[in-house]
Amino acid sequence: MEKCKITVLKKIFNKELADEYCALNLSEHCLGCPLLVVGQEFIVEDQNQIPEGFCSWAWGDIRKDITTIMFGGSFPWIKQEGVAIASCSDGLMPVVFKIEKIKA
Repeated sequence: MEKCKITVLKKIFNKELADEYCALNLSEHCLGCPLLVVGQEFIVEDQNQIPEGFCSWAWGDIRKDITTIMFGGSFPWIKQEGVAIASCSDGLMPVVFKIEKIKA
């Protein structure tokens, strides 16, 4: 089994949806997910262990992609082998991640 690295590629804020559906006033100061920073990296050595500081909700959403990459899989729609692009399922503030195999 390989290690993999998760990199935060992009944080998105859906202002229109937040304005319409959110009980809190997120639109005023929101820059997207408050837990993660674009460019932040996490190393995964065990697909059953959430890296320190990583969002547990996002982990649940992208864990299948992490497992695929860690066990040598790839996705035919991604140009690079051993890479996945995945996102968390937060409809108001999704985060996009790059998951890539790294040498152990």
